[in-house]
Amino acid sequence: MRTDIFARLDREPEPPKIEAPRMSRHRIALFGGTLAFYLAIVFAVLIGSWLVTLDWKVMLFRPYQQWPGIHAFLDYYVVLGQRGPTAVMVACWLGWRSWRQHTLRPLLTLGASLLLLNLTVGAVKLGLGRLGPHYATQIGSAELFAGGDIFPSGHTANAVVTWGILAYLATTPRARRYLSAVSAVVSLGVGLTTVYLGTHWLSDVLLGWTAGLLILLGLPWVEPLITRTEDWIFAVREQWRARRRTAPPVPVPVGVGGPRTVLLPQPGGADGAEGNPPLEPVAAGGRPAAAAPAPGTRPRAHTVHAVRSERTPVTPAGSRRPPHADRAPRGGTSPARPVAGG
Repeated sequence: MRTDIFARLDREPEPPKIEAPRMSRHRIALFGGTLAFYLAIVFAVLIGSWLVTLDWKVMLFRPYQQWPGIHAFLDYYVVLGQRGPTAVMVACWLGWRSWRQHTLRPLLTLGASLLLLNLTVGAVKLGLGRLGPHYATQIGSAELFAGGDIFPSGHTANAVVTWGILAYLATTPRARRYLSAVSAVVSLGVGLTTVYLGTHWLSDVLLGWTAGLLILLGLPWVEPLITRTEDWIFAVREQWRARRRTAPPVPVPVGVGGPRTVLLPQPGGADGAEGNPPLEPVAAGGRPAAAAPAPGTRPRAHTVHAVRSERTPVTPAGSRRPPHADRAPRGGTSPARPVAGG
């Protein structure tokens, strides 16, 4: 008896069904509060409030110089917020789940969340054009509309969405709680790491956390589109399979498959009545087929095949050709003459 992971998979052919979260009143309230906080951060940076002053104080404090011992570790840890590596890791896991559960919803949900992330965060980045701490030109300035692209923090928002999608797609409440805690710790650490390295302002990280949370909270509104897309993909797959099953057979070329025999009517004979003459076997190409040997005689030593030369004329089927000299007359009772040399 096997005790490995494959044995467990064999015993569990049907995993628990994933139910799509709905946009409840509680979720709508959370979405509204998060959106208000998002707009408040943007407004505070636009007017150059105390939040911008806090950004400069943290930047001038230079955390990477205060604690240089953890710099090397955080250089690797921040990769957990990069879109490319994290998307590949999470897509591999969700792809295995899609194959195991015979559904495309996990992969489609990941794709929809990343698309929303690129559209929303990218639009705000390009619209506000804020410069990063290493490129700041004036102390105390918000550094907006200067051609930058760091507000909000893409690393932070991506960490919230990529790791939070695992909790969103969890099949049990217990797994959802654990994965929510893990994703919160990872995204919090990625955001603070960017502040430590000096690549983002503190307000960038706050807005990145909020932007990622908005996408996760608003995903139930996208669930109907995900369901329709999955149904369409499966319908196309079934049409393709049906087309392959009903494909027409390949025609066989003429002359392939061995000798063939055509039966031609004979006038009269011992085996047929008048008006319903017996049929004479004629090989393909119009040649009469070899007559059946009479009792006590040896069969002919050769067989007429259907393969012929391209220059040999073809006698139309149904014509009567004179019999060969070495063949017994039609309707006779005398035995066939043996082949010479036999």
